[in-house]
Amino acid sequence: MRGLRAGLTAALALVVATATAVQAQPAAPAAPKVLRYAFPVAETGFDPAQISDIYSRSITPHIFEGLYQYDPLARPAKARPLTAAGMPEHSADYRTWTVKLKPGIYFSDDPAFGGKPRELVAADYVYSFKRFADPAVKSPAWSWMAQFGFVGLDGLREAALKGKQPFDYDRPIEGLKALDRYTVQFRLEKPSPRFVTSALTLSDLVGAVAREVVEKYGADINAHPVGTGPFVLRQWRRSSLIVLERNPQYRDVRYDAEPAADDAAGQALLARLKGRKLPMLDRVEVSIVEENQPRWLSFLQQRADLIELLPAEFVNQAMPGGKLAPYLAEQGLQAFRSRRSDISLTMFNMEDPIVGGYTPDKVALRRAISLAVDVDAEIRLVLGGQGVPAQSPVMPNTLAYDPAFKSENSDHDPARAKALLDLYGYVDRDGDGWRDMPDGSPLLLRKATQPDQRSRQQDDLWKRNMTAVGLRIEFQPAKWPENLKASRAGKLMMWGVGSMAAGPDSLGTFQRYHGAQIGGQNMSRFKLPALDAIYEQLDVMPDGPERDALFVQARKLAVAYMPYKSHSHRIVTDMAQPWLIGYRRPLFWQDFWQYLDIDTEVQRQRAQP
Repeated sequence: MRGLRAGLTAALALVVATATAVQAQPAAPAAPKVLRYAFPVAETGFDPAQISDIYSRSITPHIFEGLYQYDPLARPAKARPLTAAGMPEHSADYRTWTVKLKPGIYFSDDPAFGGKPRELVAADYVYSFKRFADPAVKSPAWSWMAQFGFVGLDGLREAALKGKQPFDYDRPIEGLKALDRYTVQFRLEKPSPRFVTSALTLSDLVGAVAREVVEKYGADINAHPVGTGPFVLRQWRRSSLIVLERNPQYRDVRYDAEPAADDAAGQALLARLKGRKLPMLDRVEVSIVEENQPRWLSFLQQRADLIELLPAEFVNQAMPGGKLAPYLAEQGLQAFRSRRSDISLTMFNMEDPIVGGYTPDKVALRRAISLAVDVDAEIRLVLGGQGVPAQSPVMPNTLAYDPAFKSENSDHDPARAKALLDLYGYVDRDGDGWRDMPDGSPLLLRKATQPDQRSRQQDDLWKRNMTAVGLRIEFQPAKWPENLKASRAGKLMMWGVGSMAAGPDSLGTFQRYHGAQIGGQNMSRFKLPALDAIYEQLDVMPDGPERDALFVQARKLAVAYMPYKSHSHRIVTDMAQPWLIGYRRPLFWQDFWQYLDIDTEVQRQRAQP
């Protein structure tokens, strides 16, 4: 009996000791919340003043912050303060805008600051805006920035150009002033009623940059983005991998939004996430995966948490009849469909001796090419049915978009194309089976393209369409960043490009047609005084019927002269793993990763063996 009692006592002591030891063990650290994601096209860099591509501009607003941002759930879009303390004050004529900053916002740590915390101040925005005018920066967005007419900024740029001197950042100008440590004032040469949404919400371009950082890293600034935003760049292998991590210096920002009362999905997201500290993710890993199949397989194999713009060839497999396939629904995958605020275009270089020009014969050639292009087939075969034909360059979800507007832009009419070509002398003069120029010289269309599957599908369709009307075409493949650079320099004859609205106003669409923005947004190098005059009126007019009527005129001129062939507006399918929380496709803006969360327990339970 005594032996049994002693044994029980010893066993009990062992249990107590074991339990105590377990309690003394520190809790296992929570699994990091990592968003794994892929871009189909490589980035070009992370200096806001030196980028223009959508992929780089998807990274920068997560690192840099502008004065304002869009509410993540409000539809229609609604601007709200980001680093600003409130909405701006403006003069009655919309020429002077004054913004107060929130004190206590800091840049992420960087050696450029000498080991000291660096607070965001009004002078940082003055400096950041001035950088676009610095000739040494060679900003592709300078023409966009110049259109606002910041008083004195153009003169500052001209002084540097003419004097062949460094740009004088220290010279004060009336257009960009720090009134005190936390107050920045913008003075414009012309009214800008939509200045907040057309400029101040663009964290991807006009997020605050610290002068010390730019001066420290010089020509390598593209690889050293330092901002006040929710993430910091931790790793960058060019054209391969981009890694962002939570900014440890990020201030206390909580999730909040104002979805419409009848927006059930938005209201549910708000109820689930309201009050959560941002960002909710610890890390974002962006891979560059150019081909569609590997990107889709990576998602199916749970090596990606989100796939945006589901490739067309997999849409019917994943979403038969517009509904999530049963085998994917069983895995708990989420699907989101929406009409994107975008447009796909073919750019014609208006300075090219074959497709460029404003005379009737040149216009006829471009319009004939447009009539030969089978947009419906492109939507069906290349986009997997995920698109609607574009009637003009104006994008959905912007104010001047009219779903009832119809033009020849979407027509596929080879007979009419041939008649136009015949009428203006584009006939086969040497008997080789291909049409020649009216003067008898060879007519060879050269279209820039990319070496990926989707581009090859488009090229095959273009080849068939052009051959059907007797036009010879050849394709010149190169990486997308190389084509972008060549296009801006006016070295491409034709190129397929996409455009996505940056805000709710439709004026941004016509930046591509504005003569002053040649070399920037205006890649076609189109310059038509009548359209330039309309653009400049649209820019300064308040919203209303008169402005709406001008948009109608601009739309008609764009279609008539056709420096761009408008193809389609995308209907997009995005898919997410069951553990991703908070996704909603933004209407215009590029930053949304800070609003996402990962349910690591669901992720653990559903992980494939």
